[in-house]
Amino acid sequence: MSEQQEPQMFIVGPGDPSSGKADKDEDGPRSLTDMVEQPAKVMRIGGMIRQLLEEVKAAPLDEASRTRLREIHTSSIKELEDGLAPELVEELERLSLPFASEVPSESELRIAQAQLVGWLEGLFHGIQTTLVAQQMAARAQLEQMRRALPAGLIPGGAQQQEEEHRANGPYL
Repeated sequence: MSEQQEPQMFIVGPGDPSSGKADKDEDGPRSLTDMVEQPAKVMRIGGMIRQLLEEVKAAPLDEASRTRLREIHTSSIKELEDGLAPELVEELERLSLPFASEVPSESELRIAQAQLVGWLEGLFHGIQTTLVAQQMAARAQLEQMRRALPAGLIPGGAQQQEEEHRANGPYL
């Protein structure tokens, strides 16, 4: 007596695989891509801050320019906070300490700007890593669903599937 096995589908990602539902609880950790509420704004401000740091490295700063740079630094952080989820705002506030005086030294300004640029680059790398992981998980899920289909239901048949595999290779 031979029993035909029913195809199985596996859910890759957050949630309970047996239910097929993703976790959407507010209490659970959110994806980094979900924490950046206004990505274009964060990218623009990050680019501006990076360019500003390069300019600050290249030129000596007088008292007026140091005061102005302090104001720009403070307003940039406030603008960034508008584009981020509360978790990232809290992290940014913990890391960006206030300046000791009204007119900070060149070194203090450079360190504050470099710290902010470093934090933003870490945020951008984290987002990129999250997106790649999501793409890999979606691809793995698609492959699992393809394997679960009976041979006659695969569009184009096994020959097309083999050609796609050779054309795409093992990478994304």
